[in-house]
Amino acid sequence: MNFDLLRKEMVEEQLINRGIRDQRVLNAFYNIPRHSFIPQEEQKDAYSDFPLPIGNNQTISQPYIVALMTESLDLKGEEKILEIGTGSGYQTAILAGLAKKIYTVERIPELSQNAQKLLDELGYKNIHFKVDDGTLGWKEEAPFDRVIITAYCPEIPQPLIEQLNERGKIILPLGETFSQMLTIAEKKEGKLSYRDVCACVFVPLVGIHGARTK
Repeated sequence: MNFDLLRKEMVEEQLINRGIRDQRVLNAFYNIPRHSFIPQEEQKDAYSDFPLPIGNNQTISQPYIVALMTESLDLKGEEKILEIGTGSGYQTAILAGLAKKIYTVERIPELSQNAQKLLDELGYKNIHFKVDDGTLGWKEEAPFDRVIITAYCPEIPQPLIEQLNERGKIILPLGETFSQMLTIAEKKEGKLSYRDVCACVFVPLVGIHGARTK
């Protein structure tokens, strides 16, 4: 398969045609081999417009949602980002090319190890990995300029709010199993202001402060 051509078509048809405008974000999607983050048996659909399974009952989001979440963070290149849910590592790779440092937390050891191996092979040097309950954040490395949560939750976990810098932003799907809204929240004077982005469907955030505790 011609993955380079499929990737170019993905960016033009799924991202640009739907309003993704940040050229740095588009360049990241042009350059990063999405198929490398997907199990071999699913690679034929690597650049298709839908989520795909990555094992351990987890998924990689459709390209447009990854791009929309990334663009919504309004990255300039100097940010310190906390990512909750490493998953395949694809979103991690996108962020690593757009910000200064990425701290990514994954509760499933196998997924974290696979992502770290692949991202190391791809040459990323600004990503830090941790296997833990993501709803607790990464207190030792706080505060963060941005937080991205790639699983749904009824409300933003309090530890993540506390670990967010003033004027920092959090993006996540808020809601329940069948009713979720991709939401961005900005911290101002210690309080969050919320803005809806679009309806979405994600797996539940698992953890002490998550949609499920196990």
